[in-house]
Amino acid sequence: MFKLLSRHGRRSGIVSLFCEKNIEVRRARVYYFYSSASSARFASTGSDVGKTTPLVEYIPEPPPIPDPLTISDVTEVVQSVAANGEPAFASLGLGGWGPVGIVQNCLEYLHISLDVPWWGAIMIGTIVVRVIMFPLVILAQRNTAVMNNNLPEIQLLQMKMTEARQTGNQLEAARYGQEMMIFMKEKGLNPLKNLLVPLAQAPLFISFFMGLRGMANCPVESMMHGGLWWFTDLTVPDQFFILPIITSVTMWATIEVGVDGGRLDSQNMHMMRYFLRAIPIVMIPFTINFPGAILVYWCSTNFISLCQVSFLKIPAIRDYFKIPKLIKHSPENLPIKKKGFVAGAKDSWTNMKLSRDLADRQRIDEMIFTRAGKGPLQKTYKYDPTKIEAKQK
Repeated sequence: MFKLLSRHGRRSGIVSLFCEKNIEVRRARVYYFYSSASSARFASTGSDVGKTTPLVEYIPEPPPIPDPLTISDVTEVVQSVAANGEPAFASLGLGGWGPVGIVQNCLEYLHISLDVPWWGAIMIGTIVVRVIMFPLVILAQRNTAVMNNNLPEIQLLQMKMTEARQTGNQLEAARYGQEMMIFMKEKGLNPLKNLLVPLAQAPLFISFFMGLRGMANCPVESMMHGGLWWFTDLTVPDQFFILPIITSVTMWATIEVGVDGGRLDSQNMHMMRYFLRAIPIVMIPFTINFPGAILVYWCSTNFISLCQVSFLKIPAIRDYFKIPKLIKHSPENLPIKKKGFVAGAKDSWTNMKLSRDLADRQRIDEMIFTRAGKGPLQKTYKYDPTKIEAKQK
């Protein structure tokens, strides 16, 4: 009974100790509690006589209550996390209002709002961009078809103009150049229309390239498992080199079929054909080091181009978009004959040398004319004085 009462007393004393708000009173009670406990212990055993128990001299103050969260703090936390729980691009230093930032924001929107993996977001973004650019492809196809149908007349004027330049007859060259402009205006031709699609695709490709590279280098954590099949990690290069090879093959096929312009077997593209065919082979050592995200975009746009050219080969589709039918010209009816790579390179080198010699000759004539106009007057004769001097001798 005594033990129960003493235990109950100690427990009630501890409770009253922690309920006391006055610091001095609390310290005094702690001192009394431990001193009584130590004396009871010393009284119970004879072997512990003389030992002391350290006393608690200081109880630290309770920590201050944290300040309540403000609206700005809550807004900052909410903005740093996307709707799916991933870190927002703004918190990673990505996005913005530049071309690269807009591409990154659009890809993030597709990834979060549609709840698709990153490879799907990249493909969807590529399809949307190519659909927007489709009217430019139609304009280029119309211009290319008209130019192909009038190829014999264009080549004839080009050949005459080249011959006039090679002989140094600038007047004839200017006349044939004027005839070329009038002919193209009558037929509604404009060589710059064939450059609409490449000029529009160049900034888009650069923006996608830099945007995806920035996302892979950051890296965006969800892109490490946002791939497909063997390329699950889109932040690193393809370790099997399959994506670079697919990119090169599809690019070569795109160049051959001539998706955005005329086919490369046209007579006026015989030199450019060899140069463009070498690009897919030359770029393989560089593409093997690109992150998987960039190659997914590149393969996607190449596959879309191939599907696009197959779509535009359907006669009903060409009639709907008012694309003229292509006329096949036999090589015998064309003024400029098709040449091989070596012969074409030699002709290009010869034409370049002739053009340079003619330019040098024209510059020398201008210098002589300028010197004659600014220098002293030279004595002139109605006859040849050298012949008279020879007769006198």
